[in-house]
Amino acid sequence: MPTNRCVAAAAAAFILFFFSAGATTDYDSYSDFVEEDFTPQLDYKDPNWCRSPHLPNGEVSCRSARGVAHRGLLGTRCEMTCDRGYRLLGRRSIQCLANRLWSGSAYCRRIRCHVLPLIPQGRYSCTQGFFVDSRCEFTCRPGYRIEGEHSRTCLHRGSWSGVQPECSDTDPPKIRCPPSRLKVAEPGKLTARVSWDSPAATDTADKHLNVVLVDQQPGSEFKEGLHVIRYKVYDQARNRAACKFIVRVEVRRCPALPPPLHGYLICSSDGNNYGAECEYLCDGGYERKGASSRVCQFNRSWSGGPTECVSMEFKFSVQTVGALLDQFYEKRRLLIMSAPNISDPDYQLQNIMIQKSDCGLDLRHVTVVELLGSPPRETGRIKENLLQSDVIEGLRQAFRISRFYFSMVLLDKLGIDQERFIVPVSSEELFSYIDNFLLQEEERERLELHRDFCD
Repeated sequence: MPTNRCVAAAAAAFILFFFSAGATTDYDSYSDFVEEDFTPQLDYKDPNWCRSPHLPNGEVSCRSARGVAHRGLLGTRCEMTCDRGYRLLGRRSIQCLANRLWSGSAYCRRIRCHVLPLIPQGRYSCTQGFFVDSRCEFTCRPGYRIEGEHSRTCLHRGSWSGVQPECSDTDPPKIRCPPSRLKVAEPGKLTARVSWDSPAATDTADKHLNVVLVDQQPGSEFKEGLHVIRYKVYDQARNRAACKFIVRVEVRRCPALPPPLHGYLICSSDGNNYGAECEYLCDGGYERKGASSRVCQFNRSWSGGPTECVSMEFKFSVQTVGALLDQFYEKRRLLIMSAPNISDPDYQLQNIMIQKSDCGLDLRHVTVVELLGSPPRETGRIKENLLQSDVIEGLRQAFRISRFYFSMVLLDKLGIDQERFIVPVSSEELFSYIDNFLLQEEERERLELHRDFCD
């Protein structure tokens, strides 16, 4: 039995080997046949040898032996171009190959410019976003103005035209001054305190503005007249605006108050402005008749009525020289004229000149006292008023006045002997001495005001 099994196995192995060898030989010859069977037969007339090429957003231009209409012929060459705004990626030229495929591929990608940066204080808007031929218009915030180009365009090469503009603050700020004003000077003053609110300044661009006052500050004292107040305002870009208004200070005045004859005025402030007070004072030997003072009122009129200076009433019947002189103390000067008798030639000449200069002597506050003759017919008088004999004797004793020759003694307002004359003097000489040596400065000024009164 083992022997039979071995013979059977050997026979099977032989059969398997034979068939295997035969199968392998058949397979190789079939494979070569298949490859030869599927190799394309080149046909230059087949219009659809290659699929007709297509390029979205572009154009395909083909050239073949049978004309441009035959785009799929073997050997056809096609040129690839993209529409405006698109860029070609891939082969620019392709050819239909024997394997029925094209030699390459391509596609069109839309060209895009970079995103434009925002400009400070401005913005932009674009017609087509950031693609080719899109136009971006720049605008600025109120109060700013474009410096540079107002727009940029996305070019075909993917870059923007021009350069980025800027928004510059070129608009000046606005400022409004307060209205002009009239202020009346305060009573007794030539100035007025004027106040106002600071002007309002605005700017479309800046919130922080520098407002500058060129002239006087509000709340200060302004003199009489017109004052132009100017303000200037600057923004951070140094754009400037200005405004102005007028402050007028009026000093209400009364008509000039004339001094009284034989008197003068002492006025406060400017003399005739609202609130000024003028006090009436009379020259020596004169007394006030009327109000002591008047005030300039707001309605430009003086309070009260006019005042006069009238001659004082001296008492000539006094019994002593002291009683007589006391009445003239600090009021009048005395010119004592003495002569042996009324027919003395020096006296007569001097008397004529005294009578002609009576007005000038009165303006200089000089009263003439005449002493004539000797007791018992001695007389003394002030104009037509006779003096007592004791008073006459007292004057001669007090001032050492002789009865035997012509002489004159000039006393000041304090009763002091200032000058003596032993010969007649002209009125010009007498006035010159009084003006230069006896009159005070205020008296000289008042004399100038009334000098024409005696003409």
